[in-house]
Amino acid sequence: MSRLPAPAIAWQLTGNHWLALPCIDPSDGSLRALGVLHRGARAAVEIAGAPDFLTGEGAPLLRPALRIDGVERPLGTVGLAWERAMEWIPTFTSSVDSLLVRGTLFAPHGRDADVAGAVYALAIDNRGAAPARVEVTFEGTLGHRQIRVRTPRAADDAHVVVDAPDGVVLLEGAALPGLAALAIAADGDARVTVEHGAFAIRREVVVPAGGRAHAAVYLAVGPERDGARATVAVMRRRGWSELLAATRDALRALEQTVGHDGVDRLINSNLLFAYFYGAGRAIDDGHLYLVRTRAPWHGLGVTVREWEALSWTLPAVQLADAPLARELLLRACEVLGYVPGEGLHYFDGTMFEPGFTLEGLASYALATDRYIRATNDDHIVEEPILAETLYVSSEDLAVRRDEDVPLYSTEILPSGLTAPLPYTLHGNAVVAQMLDVLRRTLDQETANRLEEPDAVRAALMRHFVVDKGGKPALASAIDLDGHTVDGDDPIASTYWLPLYDAVQRDDSLYRRTVRGVASAPEHLAHQCARLMGPDAADVLRWLRRAPLDHGIAAEIVDADGRATANGGDAALSGLLAWSVWYAVHALGVRP
Repeated sequence: MSRLPAPAIAWQLTGNHWLALPCIDPSDGSLRALGVLHRGARAAVEIAGAPDFLTGEGAPLLRPALRIDGVERPLGTVGLAWERAMEWIPTFTSSVDSLLVRGTLFAPHGRDADVAGAVYALAIDNRGAAPARVEVTFEGTLGHRQIRVRTPRAADDAHVVVDAPDGVVLLEGAALPGLAALAIAADGDARVTVEHGAFAIRREVVVPAGGRAHAAVYLAVGPERDGARATVAVMRRRGWSELLAATRDALRALEQTVGHDGVDRLINSNLLFAYFYGAGRAIDDGHLYLVRTRAPWHGLGVTVREWEALSWTLPAVQLADAPLARELLLRACEVLGYVPGEGLHYFDGTMFEPGFTLEGLASYALATDRYIRATNDDHIVEEPILAETLYVSSEDLAVRRDEDVPLYSTEILPSGLTAPLPYTLHGNAVVAQMLDVLRRTLDQETANRLEEPDAVRAALMRHFVVDKGGKPALASAIDLDGHTVDGDDPIASTYWLPLYDAVQRDDSLYRRTVRGVASAPEHLAHQCARLMGPDAADVLRWLRRAPLDHGIAAEIVDADGRATANGGDAALSGLLAWSVWYAVHALGVRP
């Protein structure tokens, strides 16, 4: 399994569905890198100031600086106090002599604000008795470009930085056709200089005593330079304050609450991270795609597995934005549903690593049922692409049934590991619920040919119950020849069984089984699963205190909940946000 160490820098991050801004340096407010999805490359395309951007080394891609009354005053030397507006827009404040500087970096989102761009804005308040003349500079370097599926590969053509008309700086590669170009322009008259791959955009403002002045730059990405220039022109015309207001309104509409400030922050920060980093629009075709994460410090990169996309990311998106959840569900059917459950994919649906999993096969039916229950939009099953995927799923499931027993075999676990034995407890519990859904949604003739869901659940109780210390408990996998496996997979955990109506939460067999499961918190997904079980209140308190990856989910954490590997896990952030919300709202766990 690909694991990358958690970053040492507490990166500020933000983005929208077009543009990821994962590396905002908290020490000086510089933007170290940005990324977009590219369908043609089946990868993330990342533009940075230096190859070592993840360690904060080398030149930044963009950094604000001030010259006050002719004296250079870098922002990083006086310290920056960071906050996150709406749990998603990073802002800082810094005092420089009599000036109070507020910086905001955001990617526009919402109706009429959904553009492939970002804004870096500074508000300068003068608390002194005399006017201040301030030169605001946004300077940077194009020092690195790469594509990344899981591992980065540097572009081998030359970097190009051009001073274009209308005060626009263009950053791109020399080779044609390129994958992405970046345009940067100020919000007003500015002096632009370009030299040896570095650039500077300078604006002079006079801040009256007791008054305020603003300076901002727009960043826009396109598949080539003309598109980037066109987008930056649109952003200039709309104005950054209007874009910020629209973004704030849109983010406010996504917020969830359980009535506890700490838990609300945990839910909303992870929900928004899943919303923007677990799904994105490709810069070259504009279509939505589901990915594991757009954060560059996660070893699984922008590949996608159906179970994680549809059972982790999608439920969180659905909490906040049902129309987008509908679009993503249909998009998953279009891109991935041609071979449901058959493996790990590039985000455009091309097979990355084959291997059949029952959970992946069932994920379409379960996601459809969850969507209908939440929205009452049962017309979604009339969508041809969804109907086709459900029928294909039912046909593929039938060939996995044992000849004599209503249980279904799998090749791998949802984590990608080989199944220890062919019949898994979690997989067959999921299949039983899948059959429930299919019998309600497929035509009557097809539904009548399907296995009875309760027959699968009864088979679970007959074949998976084993003796543990003189008392019955559930095995995690069997082969129907008397061999069984104990233990608990961190992804396909026994803790999830009540969610699939396989057992009740208060069932003695279930409680006895999960009491015997080791609760080491190495896998954060396992802690999410434990929220479904009898110790949910303790787990919720642990999650409230856990540092995670500076507040967002990491695949691997230590005993205190601090990220150790594969931080910035957007799909897992979705699972975390949804499972905490569900534990409080549906199960009645007290924060």
